Amino acid sequence: MEATLASIVAAASALVYAVVGETIAEKAGVINLSLDGSIMLSAMAGFATAFTTGSVLLGFVAGAGVSMAVALLIAFASIELRLNQIAVGFVLTLLCTDLASFLGDPYVGQRFAGVPPLAIPGLADIPWLGPIFFKHNLSVYGSFLAVALAYFFIFRSRRGLELQGVGERPEAAHARGIRVNLLRYVYTVVGGALVGIAGASYSLDVRLGWRDGLTTNYGWIALAIVIFGGWHPVRAAGGAYLFGALSVLALKLQPHLPDLAQILPMTPFALMIFALLLVSQDWSRRLGDRYPRWRRLLSGDPPTAIGTAFWRD
Repeated sequence: MEATLASIVAAASALVYAVVGETIAEKAGVINLSLDGSIMLSAMAGFATAFTTGSVLLGFVAGAGVSMAVALLIAFASIELRLNQIAVGFVLTLLCTDLASFLGDPYVGQRFAGVPPLAIPGLADIPWLGPIFFKHNLSVYGSFLAVALAYFFIFRSRRGLELQGVGERPEAAHARGIRVNLLRYVYTVVGGALVGIAGASYSLDVRLGWRDGLTTNYGWIALAIVIFGGWHPVRAAGGAYLFGALSVLALKLQPHLPDLAQILPMTPFALMIFALLLVSQDWSRRLGDRYPRWRRLLSGDPPTAIGTAFWRD
């Protein structure tokens, strides 16, 4: 049981980075629809860099840098060129996917050690909790940190309030002297960096190695989790762990259901969408009304100005 739960935590770590990053960007009012392509291109760039240089750290830096560049393009197209964020993101998804396939061809089938394991002394020896949470590696531990920092930054800091204001009421934020478009640039790029780390995590840890289509559809799943997670980093992370659980379950069932071996890997995607659909906005709102202290965690309204451009004139 402990080993299964530990494998779920490890399998979901990359998706956690992606959903937290997209949550930050969308909280600022920018939809990064390029997620599926960004994750794949970052996975390729991360593995190629790590394989070439022998440095896992440089692999993660390369993955983050590639995705940051894509996010910057989306922010520039929305803010400066006033183009539709959805259309630009979709085009970049296709472009990044094709680039990953073309540029990554020399690295298909190559082997690399990946992120080394690093059990946390003392914590790893805690009964039950230790093996589940503290016998992983820095990539997995970083996903825990990303969730915690995102939550406290968004909901417990002044800068976080400014971030929410930019995504909810950009006109009011501008009237208070907040540089709306500058913050949108910053948070879109920060979110893109986390998405890039997610891509590098897939090729350097979760699904070690590179091959064409390595992360196909994981970006769309991340977008769905952000929406039905109510634009809340903790709820979104919970959705990522649910998807990780479904993926591990499908993997463990394959030897017992050989006739369904081709179908089982696809079932987590369908089951995840179905599970998230059950978490409707009305359901979460009623729970929030019943338990006021938990309203912020349970509420799920989208940022009011999401997907819209702000012009000072």
